[in-house]
Amino acid sequence: MIEDIDRDVFVRIQTDLLVVGDSIMTDRHHASNGNYEDNDPQNQIGGIIPAFPLSGWLRHGMERVVSENDGTACHPGESNANFMKEDVYERDLDDGYHEKGACVEDAREDHGCVVFDLFGGFGNQPGKVMRRPIKFNPVRTSVDYTRGQAEGHYRRLNRNIVSRNREDNREPLRNAELDAVANLDGCWHLSFRETKPEFIGLLAEGIDFLDGHKTDFMHQLGGARNFGAGIVDCHLINPLYEKRELKRVFDRGKGNTNKMDEKDAQWTEEYRPAFVEALEARVEEGP
Repeated sequence: MIEDIDRDVFVRIQTDLLVVGDSIMTDRHHASNGNYEDNDPQNQIGGIIPAFPLSGWLRHGMERVVSENDGTACHPGESNANFMKEDVYERDLDDGYHEKGACVEDAREDHGCVVFDLFGGFGNQPGKVMRRPIKFNPVRTSVDYTRGQAEGHYRRLNRNIVSRNREDNREPLRNAELDAVANLDGCWHLSFRETKPEFIGLLAEGIDFLDGHKTDFMHQLGGARNFGAGIVDCHLINPLYEKRELKRVFDRGKGNTNKMDEKDAQWTEEYRPAFVEALEARVEEGP
């Protein structure tokens, strides 16, 4: 069945507000009418959301799925790393992780645990899934969903931190700036260097876990989560869809075709259960 799944898959992502820690790369020279002010409500600035926060968010969801299936996942950090919090590595090992690379003897030959297999490990050892950045544009007609793009509206937000003393009349003490994308709606393009049933099963289960826990602080995407950012509605778009059917998912004037409904039934009743079963078997085997 895995032969029917293309190496490229797409995850639908919708969020009211997204703020990521490593900032957003903007395409300001495309701003409309010569307006380059990033805080102007009339700007037409597009840009790119880096893959780094997206990757960490996805990996976290996948690790929780492995843990819920009584398995352990590769820790994302080295045991000798300079962690900011004391004993964090040891506490993570007690919480369902094993040391990074402990599941392989030779990283170039062994697959290790399913998380190591997907995300890679030491040095130049690549993982089997390539995570792309999301390019966003405020003009819906300029968005190419088949390339993993999204509609989104960029602003640079200002936050005034004010004095609490009555005699200061809320005089600002300092100003903080945040890069943000609002009303993001599009898809994230993932490419498998090698497709395995357990990979698709873990992706589907991981995305469902993140969607079901989107209001949990630990499973929200990016920074500024105390301010309502990073609450993401997400689901795996049916991998059986062709490109023209993928476009139809985002066409607000059209619904599913009969063929798409048939593929949805196939995915739900045949493909996904088989892939999840393969995942459970892989986790049961151990690292």
